[in-house]
Amino acid sequence: MIIVFLGPSLSISKAREIFPFAEYREPAKRGDILRVATRNEARVVGLIDGVFLQDYPPSPIEVYTALSKGVEIIGASSIGAIRAVELERFGMIGIGKIFNLYRSGKLEDDDEIAVTFTPDYKLQSEALIDIRYTLYHAYRDGIISYEDMRKMVKIAKRLYFTHRTYDEIIYNARSEIDATTLKRIGEYVAHNRKSLKEEDSIRLLKYLKHKYVRSLDAR
Repeated sequence: MIIVFLGPSLSISKAREIFPFAEYREPAKRGDILRVATRNEARVVGLIDGVFLQDYPPSPIEVYTALSKGVEIIGASSIGAIRAVELERFGMIGIGKIFNLYRSGKLEDDDEIAVTFTPDYKLQSEALIDIRYTLYHAYRDGIISYEDMRKMVKIAKRLYFTHRTYDEIIYNARSEIDATTLKRIGEYVAHNRKSLKEEDSIRLLKYLKHKYVRSLDAR
């Protein structure tokens, strides 16, 4: 069996379209991955999302223990990317751009991937990495200058992660960026919001799909 811990980074319906052969579980909290290992519930685990405010996420030692018991663990996008960087030398596999950004040291803080969400996984705040990604695309598309893009990222970084929404960022940028530009950015975000976390979640599921198909071919 393959178990994937998934929540706000990608909808379950999209995940099942990509890879329908996994058991999808809610964002991982402390003890979930160790429970999978000790109960022999799965030999492969995809770790994408974990909890932050509601509980503690799986610790590095918990994931290490599961790896030592023979569970293959692949991480991406959110807490999965962070744990993969920490535990790559012990056999955990990291997938995606966020994993590589943490691995290279270009990202360091956990709050880059932290979000708040409703019980049905609708986002209440935006991940800082996704804000960076969306604003970069706005700059690339000629909506915002490079200088204003940098200003907005700094404003977003100053906000506590539970308050990081585009409306809040735009509101706090009024003293630094003109109203016309802010209106243009708001309109752009409303129709062109990007999510690197979602893209990396999809990359992990495609990796699992390829792995699953190969295992069938080998039988």
